[in-house]
Amino acid sequence: MKTGRELAVVLVSGGLDSCVCAAAACSEYKAAFLHVNYGQRTESRERQAFSEIADFYGIGKKLITSMPHLGGIGGSSLTDESMEIEAGCLYGSGTIPSTYVPFRNAQFLSIAVSWAEVLGAGKVFIGAVEEDGSGYPDCRKIFYDSFNEMVKLGTRPETDIEVVTPLIDMRKSEIIELGQKLGAPFQLTWSCYKRADIACGTCESCLLRLRGFSEAGLEDPLAYVS
Repeated sequence: MKTGRELAVVLVSGGLDSCVCAAAACSEYKAAFLHVNYGQRTESRERQAFSEIADFYGIGKKLITSMPHLGGIGGSSLTDESMEIEAGCLYGSGTIPSTYVPFRNAQFLSIAVSWAEVLGAGKVFIGAVEEDGSGYPDCRKIFYDSFNEMVKLGTRPETDIEVVTPLIDMRKSEIIELGQKLGAPFQLTWSCYKRADIACGTCESCLLRLRGFSEAGLEDPLAYVS
């Protein structure tokens, strides 16, 4: 972790995009890592990935918090096991997949901005992707532009916090190429929506990841069932 630089809070789920986002943040800023449990199916595996990525970057300031109400609210196959996680890739179909967790990123960002204000951090990094994501409404650039306006209105007058989305316009292959350049520890990440032991290889998250590695001409270090 760099020293003598501005502090940034980085949301790190443990997934591929958040890991590359963390690598980008750590290349320019001192970093504090934030992870949120919200009752997702692979919660323990994602928390493990977060801890290992934080250790890799030597992060001293870490916050792991929980939002169990998102599981109680339901409405997502990530938190409600009675709902089926779709197989295959729906990106570009115009359909928002069942894995969308209603307004999740706004709640994650609210925690991150609160912590950033207390720490005196000037940036909040999140690895949201619009162009090559799953079509989630809270992964669009317009959402983050609007959220930044809300941050200005909802924090102290002397506070200056910007939500940064370095990957927002990138394809998965470009994110992987950036991560390779930055030395991101792909082997520590977890992307699968369904399983916490061996990645399923059939959910949308696995398929986007596999396609990205293939297009980047690199080998995915994770093992897959299929």
